[in-house]
Amino acid sequence: MNEIAIVVNYDNEKPTVSGRELHKALMIETRYNDWLKRMCDYGFAEGQDFYSILSKTSECGRPSTDHALSIDMAKELCMIQRTEIGKRCREYFLTIERHWNSPEAIMARALQFANQRLELIMQQNNELLETNSRQAKQIAEMQPKATYYDVVLNCPNVIPISTIAKDYGKSAVWLNKWLNEHGIQYRQGKVWLLYQKYADKGYTKSKTYAIPDDNGDSQAKTLTCWTMKGRLFLYDLLKSHGILPLIEQDTADDEA
Repeated sequence: MNEIAIVVNYDNEKPTVSGRELHKALMIETRYNDWLKRMCDYGFAEGQDFYSILSKTSECGRPSTDHALSIDMAKELCMIQRTEIGKRCREYFLTIERHWNSPEAIMARALQFANQRLELIMQQNNELLETNSRQAKQIAEMQPKATYYDVVLNCPNVIPISTIAKDYGKSAVWLNKWLNEHGIQYRQGKVWLLYQKYADKGYTKSKTYAIPDDNGDSQAKTLTCWTMKGRLFLYDLLKSHGILPLIEQDTADDEA
């Protein structure tokens, strides 16, 4: 048995052996191609019991045709020869087959298959994560940055001029003065009022509230507050003079 050393190929789902190696081991005197053709008359089918391959050895400088035989076919070929060497080769293949079908070998192949599947799944998962990361980055780049309009539209109430001035990093005194210099409003007593050109646009609303005087009596005080429409009017006006709110100053710096 030790003299038999036919190489078994385990690269496929089932082990195979070289037809030419088996032909040589069986000491067949007939030419290999003629011998295999005659053996196929016993009912062996190409693609099921064997398939053609190119031999690593060459004849006349060119690779010759070989065949990968299933272990079942190899066993039957050995038995057909009805020789002592055929019997020994068949026993060799029976031993190979027992080892291949042992519980340990089956478990090893199952683990190998599972590892291959796990590796494939991990690779696909990494590719999916990379794809998601690229798509998230693209979506983030496509989304517009927050603008002053977004901030204003999320504030439904009227607000004092001091709140708007803070959006620009300015004081209420500075903004009131600037609006006065640009013909938007004028001061009457302690109250800022819009010029008639802007008075009916819905930009402002007057709020009256009571404060106690030195004697403890309530005194009415009027404050001009800006609506969201007025706030956007101021935004467009200031922007036309190159004055941006702080939120857009950051964006402008990033794009510069």
